[in-house]
Amino acid sequence: MTRKTAQDLRSARWFAPDDLRSFGHRSRMMQLGYSEEDFRDKPVIGVLNTWSELNTCHAHFKDRVQDVKRGVAQAGGFAVEMPALSVDESNTKPTSMLYRNMLAMETEEMIRCHPLDGVVLMGGCDKTTPGLVMGAISAGVPLIYLPAGPMLRGNYAGRILGSGSDAWKYWDERRAGNISDAEWLGVQGGIARSAGTCMTMGTASTMTAIADAMGITLPGASSIPAVDSNHQRMSAACGRRIVEMVWEDVTPDRIITAGACRNAAIVAMATGCSTNAVVHLIAMARRAGIPMQLEELDELGRTTPLIANVRPSGKDYVMEDFYYAGGLRALMKQIADRLDLSCLTVTGKTMGENLEGAEVYNDDVIRPLSNPVYHEGSLAVLKGNLCPTGAVIKPAACDPKFHVHEGPAVVFDSYPEMKKFVDDETAEVTPDTVMVLRNAGPLGGPGFPEWGMLPIPKALIKQGHRDMLRISDARMSGTSYGACVLHVSPESYVGGPLALLRTGDIVKLDLPNRRLDMLVSEAELAERRKAWTAPEPRFERGWGWMFSKHVTQADQGCDFDFLQSDFGKTAGEPDIF
Repeated sequence: MTRKTAQDLRSARWFAPDDLRSFGHRSRMMQLGYSEEDFRDKPVIGVLNTWSELNTCHAHFKDRVQDVKRGVAQAGGFAVEMPALSVDESNTKPTSMLYRNMLAMETEEMIRCHPLDGVVLMGGCDKTTPGLVMGAISAGVPLIYLPAGPMLRGNYAGRILGSGSDAWKYWDERRAGNISDAEWLGVQGGIARSAGTCMTMGTASTMTAIADAMGITLPGASSIPAVDSNHQRMSAACGRRIVEMVWEDVTPDRIITAGACRNAAIVAMATGCSTNAVVHLIAMARRAGIPMQLEELDELGRTTPLIANVRPSGKDYVMEDFYYAGGLRALMKQIADRLDLSCLTVTGKTMGENLEGAEVYNDDVIRPLSNPVYHEGSLAVLKGNLCPTGAVIKPAACDPKFHVHEGPAVVFDSYPEMKKFVDDETAEVTPDTVMVLRNAGPLGGPGFPEWGMLPIPKALIKQGHRDMLRISDARMSGTSYGACVLHVSPESYVGGPLALLRTGDIVKLDLPNRRLDMLVSEAELAERRKAWTAPEPRFERGWGWMFSKHVTQADQGCDFDFLQSDFGKTAGEPDIF
């Protein structure tokens, strides 16, 4: 392919013409201390950095951006750091999901309105990966994704701790009175020991693995721990490579194809991915004009074995162990015959070429197909009269006895109502009870919060029970586990069938047949429908109002309707006069 020349660069529209406007652009660059030799006739690379002082996952990005800029300079480019919305998972309330699309919009418009020829997207914490990628896909310039990497494994009293997964585990033991205040504080201080994302196969590691399998990271970059010196070298390599991608005109539409999205879905299933992968992968694919559906993901889930023995779906290991065992390249090598190896990647090579030489160094962490952690993939999609357009469950992360289950519902309309019930040691509840939380979806939450791993009632905790069937229109953290049916769609807030369920109704889960139903007659449901009234709007102005008017349902990816590729033509280059 013919390489671009300096005159072909997008940034040349700002800096090359001999006119007053370009004089102003060059003059302002000189105001920043640069000479023309720094930026003229060179690819201008935007380094979109989601660092903030509240985002623990990205605490090292303040340093890593310098590594990226070093790499850009080594390759003859000119790097500019562009701060982007951080949407950290821990401190953003009610949920960072409320702001994923804001980051996507910011990313798209930041790229379009500035003289950027290519971008390095620095993300990792859950919503930053889809938010950055969705926006950059729509903007259309060459991109490379730099994943934050997982933190070091947790440790307390000689025991390995996993992000989220062990927090839930030890919280239940604390509620049962089985651990002391001193032990609880020890777990609190030992579970997160460095910069980086959750070190279990939660949403962050799921989404960076998806980006890797999609071909938009350097090969295997998603597995490198955040504080490993290899992460610094990878960051500099991202800077060098994006400059070459600009000259080669390797744009997102050449990489993010139907085959690449299918590869990403297969790899996600094999890793024991977060249930949140469904929402984000659908949204990312649709930005690229690929109409991915829940049914396709369920099909892949039925036929792709789970081979990453990493918590929470695995039993013994965390992401640091996964990296030492060979990382994502090694896992992909194990399932190479299921992948489209002809897909182009950011390296300029095919996925097949990128996997050459990959090896598994510990086959208990990355299992062979003959010895999977679970015979099917990570996720299953359910349909039924409770979820006509879909719901998801993580079969490998729950007690198999709940794969087929029938029991009476106890229904809650709010989280505080549910919390009061589970903390009541005298609550009337049995192991067969089906706990249901509604009004927690994209509109009802608001923002689709991670409330779906409903706490086990104290009354059952005291009896030794640690799992039960739980249903909601919420999401749950990818680090969570249990018999939790999530993303019930349409959500109850907009009048989905979940809004018609009543305490005492019998609910039936039939996982082998992918069914979730309430055993209530159609005539009775019709009467309940007549009596149902829509709740009051959550927002009357601002971002929340805009979100409420345009967000799609869970089965469609929760993107804004007007941002999807089929809504209209993407805006062209800005006028410069």
